[in-house]
Amino acid sequence: MARLILLLGDQLSAGIAALAEADPADDVVLMAEVAEEAGYVPHHKKKLAFVFAAMRHFAEELRAAGWQLRYTRLDDPENSGSLVGEIARARAALDVEEILCTEPGVWRLRQALAAVPGLTLLPDNRFLIDPAGFRAWAQGRHQLRMEYFYRDMRRRTRLLMDGDQPAGGEWNYDHDNRGTPPHGTTPPPLPAFEPDAITHEVLRLVEQRFPDNFGDLQPFTLAVTRADAEAARDHFLAHALPRFGDYQDAMRRGEPVLFHAHLALYMNIGLLDPLDLCRRAEAEWRAGRVPINSAEGFIRQILGWREYVRGIYWLHMPHYADANALEAHRPLPDFYWTAETDMACMRDAVEQTRAHAYAHHIQRLMVTGNFALLAGIDPYLVHVWYMAVYADAYEWVEMPNTIGMALFADGGIMGSKPYAASGAYIDRMSDYCTDCRYRVKLKAGPDACPFNYLYWDFIARHRDRFARNQRMGPIVRNLDRMSDDRKAEIRADSARFLDALVPAGSRWGG
Repeated sequence: MARLILLLGDQLSAGIAALAEADPADDVVLMAEVAEEAGYVPHHKKKLAFVFAAMRHFAEELRAAGWQLRYTRLDDPENSGSLVGEIARARAALDVEEILCTEPGVWRLRQALAAVPGLTLLPDNRFLIDPAGFRAWAQGRHQLRMEYFYRDMRRRTRLLMDGDQPAGGEWNYDHDNRGTPPHGTTPPPLPAFEPDAITHEVLRLVEQRFPDNFGDLQPFTLAVTRADAEAARDHFLAHALPRFGDYQDAMRRGEPVLFHAHLALYMNIGLLDPLDLCRRAEAEWRAGRVPINSAEGFIRQILGWREYVRGIYWLHMPHYADANALEAHRPLPDFYWTAETDMACMRDAVEQTRAHAYAHHIQRLMVTGNFALLAGIDPYLVHVWYMAVYADAYEWVEMPNTIGMALFADGGIMGSKPYAASGAYIDRMSDYCTDCRYRVKLKAGPDACPFNYLYWDFIARHRDRFARNQRMGPIVRNLDRMSDDRKAEIRADSARFLDALVPAGSRWGG
């Protein structure tokens, strides 16, 4: 009997479990662009175009390999608008009962598909530890710290290991990853891929169907095929990885990528294999072409953080989405969508996000995330924004990074302390403060950097909680040593600034 093989839009991998279990001669692959998935958050135009174009190119790859394919386009007049609806249509048209699908990466979809009669969910073999394995690792641990998970994953995969010891003698070279590029440093340009006829058709579709969505659709130069994604990978390994480690925490105006990989979107959709990427980075170090802090820092982002946040997601869903330990309820400010703010760092991060559907991890954590944390913005609204604006954002990876790491809304499941910082950190790691309308050296008054007084206002609002935190205790004691007049000044400056923020409203889902 023929079976239906459902492939989701982020499962574009030839070796994925559902295809590995299938027979090209008998089984039929179902792929569908559906309004339900395209519209559950107000996705960036570039993200929509990337996903649809990559899906259509992967469908052509499957056809060329001899697979029977049923593909529903978004503008197909018969399109039901949902994955469950497309399964029902395909089942009726093809007279099939049994359906295979690799497990979705999102709780919402897994629940919906698990209820479909005759549908079998297979484990996603593209990850290096499954949710059950992570649950076993977490069992009995008082704290689920990424560093210890990462070390266990190094032992498991043998990546950057010399026998039983970490290569180079240390597990983590983060202390060597905090440099700022000297003036005149020129990062390598990202490779640009010219859209073909398939991609041009998708670009027209997105412009017609989603004209009011956030973000610039053009120019569109992303890789949408496996071959082009691999070319982007090879370009990073050769030209950016050697200096990635030194400058991975740096930020520069007008340089959205610097020495970062810009490969997460290709991994998360299935065009690149994460273990293969890690092995290639290790090979570059062992060949003497990159320093160990670059290879280790890059591998840690994938083998450590990427696998860890997925484990946290499945361990704590569905309740993780509602986490709000700091009781933050402020609406999302309008400038998260418009970039209309005098804060140079926020303006640059949002402008480049609008242009590229991308910002690197320090901009996400220490600029847009840090501001949301200090200002007390509702974590769920921030989560929706991150989901909407980044081409690499899928809920399993984005939600823990936002709600847990950036906003501390999980109460410390992911981190022992909030990633909170004043303007001094941004000044040290960037050139944003040079021409900013605000003055980073000022601590108070209308010309002071808002991050400076918002930082202490944040500490004061949560003083009792943070006083019990070993790592936050010294900061609370510094607050306590301030005069009453200084504390009142901090409260007044913060209230003046926060009360003037314009809420985003519903224009783009804000």
